[in-house]
Amino acid sequence: MREIITLACETCKQRNYTTTKNKKSTPGKLELKKYCPFCRTHTPHKETK
Repeated sequence: MREIITLACETCKQRNYTTTKNKKSTPGKLELKKYCPFCRTHTPHKETK
């Protein structure tokens, strides 16, 4: 049931991280605060295709 997703920075739109999520328990888009090496700061990262 778990699916691999990619997280992209909201500020610079770079795809920095991959993770897995359960589509049944979290049907919406995942948003986490992660470190962006391009922005050099912690920014919100949102799930992309």
